[in-house]
Amino acid sequence: LLVLIFSSVDIWGDGEDGITEENCRTDCRIVLMETIPEDLQQHLNARPNLPLFVGFHTLLDQAKHSIQVVSPVWNLRASEKEPVPSTGRQGHLLFQRLLNLKSRGVKLKIVSNLTNSAEQKILATHNAEIHLVNMTAFTRGGLHSSFWIVDRTHFYVGSADMDWRSFSKRKELGLMVYNCSCLALDLHRVFSFYWQLHDRDYIPSIWSRRVTALYGRHQALELELNNTPAVAYVSTSPDLFCAKERTRDVDAINHVMQSAKTFIFISVMDYLPLVSRYWSPLDEMIREAVVLRGIKVRLLISFWKNTHPLTFNFVTSLKSLCMQPYNCSLEVRFFSHKPQKDDIQHGLNHNKYMLTENALYIGTHNWVGDEFSNNGGVGLVVQMKNGGGKIMEQVKAAFERDWTSPYSKNLLGNKDRYNKYKHLHQVET
Repeated sequence: LLVLIFSSVDIWGDGEDGITEENCRTDCRIVLMETIPEDLQQHLNARPNLPLFVGFHTLLDQAKHSIQVVSPVWNLRASEKEPVPSTGRQGHLLFQRLLNLKSRGVKLKIVSNLTNSAEQKILATHNAEIHLVNMTAFTRGGLHSSFWIVDRTHFYVGSADMDWRSFSKRKELGLMVYNCSCLALDLHRVFSFYWQLHDRDYIPSIWSRRVTALYGRHQALELELNNTPAVAYVSTSPDLFCAKERTRDVDAINHVMQSAKTFIFISVMDYLPLVSRYWSPLDEMIREAVVLRGIKVRLLISFWKNTHPLTFNFVTSLKSLCMQPYNCSLEVRFFSHKPQKDDIQHGLNHNKYMLTENALYIGTHNWVGDEFSNNGGVGLVVQMKNGGGKIMEQVKAAFERDWTSPYSKNLLGNKDRYNKYKHLHQVET
């Protein structure tokens, strides 16, 4: 009976646009998008990638039938108490364009775990349909996924939320993928899974076909990305939210790490392999790559007011693997930007991705144990068939730009330097 109830919920658009597994498109265009705050740009000596707000406006321009949005935050309009830079107006403009979708006949669907969002209430008065997922009932966590799907043909996945800071104050990185209906169709199934959880406090033990994964690490989608042969698939977390055939985020990360032949570059806001105890999967993957396979690993972590003190214990433990005379390469740096008074997010490196010489994982989780165990998240894996490719070169250049920037600091092995930056952040915030 539960299966029938779960399967009978209508999902708008199924079959209406004619896109199916048999006729979907695999000749796709992928674009790297970033937000870099103005005062950081002058010190990051590299050609900037396209701004994220440009990508979102492009998606809005493309929309003809439907836009589906999942975001953990809805704060596109800054409050009167918050000082907004000129670029912060991008959030207001984006919100206004979402309101105008009704006049264009474009249906807006939103999934959220926010129960008292003023912006969502306003959007609902303009015909937006909003479904709430009560994550507390399932895992005592939150819904941290962040993605858009437009007409089940174009989509976005990345670190940016529907927050005006994502377009002006924080460093963000995401991927816009155009004319890629096969992969968009699979991401739509993740959205459909969330959509069907509205006002529910259980998940059936048998999945509806409508949410079963189309592709995964064992059967990835073969496609062309910017005229380059590649494979790709979508992953999710936590385990409870992984429908049949869906790859877990942790397994997707492991798959990308295993593909590495020479290097693994990781950029995350927070790194902490803990839940209520040691949570080993990601930590062990890094150790295996460094010690047993001789892979060069660089780990770039944000250093800010909310950085957990135990982060330094764990990364110091990782670095101890490469003490002399053992010959291996593991480097850790902290991206630290002096925050403005009462603004702990200004200049924050909010990125959440990993890169090897031929594969990329971009997700919506920090590399913290309870994120993967308790919070809803989504990831995208892209692997080039013949080595690199332009998108890999662009992501690598973005990482190396950050790694060599004045904001990238080695705070390990120097207690005085660590205490200095810790005191700086405490005083400024």
